[in-house]
Amino acid sequence: MSEETKSLNFIEHIIEEDLANGLPKDKLRFRFPPEPNGYLHIGHTKAIGISFGLGEAYNAPVNLRFDDTNPAKEEQEYVDAIKRDIEWLGYTWANELYSSDYFDTLYEWAVQLIKDGKAYVDSQSSVAMAEQKGTPTQPGVDGPYRNRSVEDNLDLFERMKNGEFVEGEHILRAKIDMQHPNMLMRDPIMYRILKKHHHRTGDAWCIYPMYDWTHGESDYIEQISHSLCSLEFKPHRELYDWFKEHVYNYASETLPMLPKQREFARLNLSYTIMSKRKLLKLVEEGHVAGWDDPRMPTISGLRRRGYTPGSIRQFIEKVGVAKRENVIDVSLLEFCVREDLNQTAPRVMAVLDPVKLVITNYPDDKEEWLEAENNPEDESAGFRKVPFSKELYIEREDFKEEAGSKFFRLKLGSEVRLKNAYIIKGEHVVKDANGNITEIHCTYSTDTEKRVKGTLHWVSVKHAIKAEVREYDRLFIDEAPDSHQDKDFMEFINPDSLKIIEAFVEPSLSNAQPGDRFQFQRIGYFNVDDDSTSEHLIFNKTVGLRDSWAKQKPKQQQNQNKPQQQQQKRPAIEVIKQLGKKYTNVPEAKQEKSKAEILKLAEHVSYDDLQPLFNTAAKKAGTRIATMIALKVLLKNGLERNEEIDAFIEKALEDSNDLLVAEAKAI
Repeated sequence: MSEETKSLNFIEHIIEEDLANGLPKDKLRFRFPPEPNGYLHIGHTKAIGISFGLGEAYNAPVNLRFDDTNPAKEEQEYVDAIKRDIEWLGYTWANELYSSDYFDTLYEWAVQLIKDGKAYVDSQSSVAMAEQKGTPTQPGVDGPYRNRSVEDNLDLFERMKNGEFVEGEHILRAKIDMQHPNMLMRDPIMYRILKKHHHRTGDAWCIYPMYDWTHGESDYIEQISHSLCSLEFKPHRELYDWFKEHVYNYASETLPMLPKQREFARLNLSYTIMSKRKLLKLVEEGHVAGWDDPRMPTISGLRRRGYTPGSIRQFIEKVGVAKRENVIDVSLLEFCVREDLNQTAPRVMAVLDPVKLVITNYPDDKEEWLEAENNPEDESAGFRKVPFSKELYIEREDFKEEAGSKFFRLKLGSEVRLKNAYIIKGEHVVKDANGNITEIHCTYSTDTEKRVKGTLHWVSVKHAIKAEVREYDRLFIDEAPDSHQDKDFMEFINPDSLKIIEAFVEPSLSNAQPGDRFQFQRIGYFNVDDDSTSEHLIFNKTVGLRDSWAKQKPKQQQNQNKPQQQQQKRPAIEVIKQLGKKYTNVPEAKQEKSKAEILKLAEHVSYDDLQPLFNTAAKKAGTRIATMIALKVLLKNGLERNEEIDAFIEKALEDSNDLLVAEAKAI
């Protein structure tokens, strides 16, 4: 589907309608307004993508405005981190602004509201005010200070500003309606006394404006056309409008446009905490190494783990813009980074759980430098040389003394291919006193043309470089760790979220630099950590080649918090078969939709699931097409080609169905 014909989301419809009703296009202006009280996380990327995406789509400026009205929690460190993260994502803001830039103006407007009888100083305790506010079903009552004279209110407010009172002694409230059905309209607080040092204004102020007062007026001052907020701010819209419409009387000559607030569903991700307060707790209590710990959902953490800007932007595009809250499966985010890194990450060989393999008929003093492809998805990536010798390391799990016919790796008496090298045959093993295998002895053949089913990665023992590998898993074992009323989210921390191992990598990685990303063949995607040095290489696991989490979860955990219908959901392979049956009988647009669904479902099927479909009757072209689409995903994710796969593809290439031939050619 082309960009021109892509349907608009509901926010774009609002903008298009406003333009059609006379709003000049050059008056479009957007903003992203973070509070600098923590690092940005994956949930913020949706708001970032929407605002900056609209700026790009309409060639309109987007302000980066820090809503810095709470000096007790805000720091310059957070300001710097937020700017760094947005730049890394590839966005450029028109102006860097701060709500604190407007403190003088906001104060003057507050004074004017007092003069107009629309604001007053309240001197009650917070408990008394809460009691008077009522409930959603019970109206509030007027407090004893609501009808203070304008003169007294002006005097007290100025003295609040001058620092004559202690924190909590007085507040300034808007005078709206204590019986209003929207509790936010029941005389909301505009200013409170806070004798804290501000990271920008220092000690110039000891009263600070509340968010609801500051945010809308900052939009107004900046002449933002569309103020886009997450859904929890929808009840605030009425107050947002009340404030801006009263201030309009004071500034309409110089600020003619009133912003329009609209809300979208925020991004909720499974197995993830989005509260900055709770993320800070993880940092402060040492459950993670900092805001940029690769297990954290912060943009800094994702960057350090090896995620790419492109993968996050693709994820946001797939999530889309919605009006209703929902939870996105974290596996979609992982799918996006796999897709991106599959295209760009150089392939290298690394062994994480080594066992020595000795090729007994290979000369002791011989070594070869064999040619290896850097990235089969990128023709321009070229080739590199990898050393080969008599003694190699392979993964311990890639060998069994005895195994069934479904085990396509090395076993005694059978042959496998060494990636980029020779075919070897398992002959015998050497064990220690405890019965553990210490060496696997093999013979090799120079006939590399014969077909064998398994292919193993390896590194040469005498050329291998030791490296530290940090294997990261999800930080929480529960899909919604902060949704349990009777349990603290900390109870669901995954005790195995970090595993540090000593691995061996090929020598081409000796010059790898922090931030470099690689595919460790047959294992997953890794990047070089910020702590890495030339003397001590450190790699972070970004994501595996396939989603294995669903298989690891206990059944009880898989079913927890899921409706009955979801618990009985059909296996992915069955859905793929169903989509295949109808594939050739639907229009092209529906085929594209089905293909996208098959690509996603294929992340959750195994070769054993898919292989029986290779024998589908020739007349059932749709099922064979769906099988081919799914097979492509498995191959991209590290499945080694074998005789069965080759035969299936060759047969498809000879078929009369053009769609099937095209999918086979793509592989």
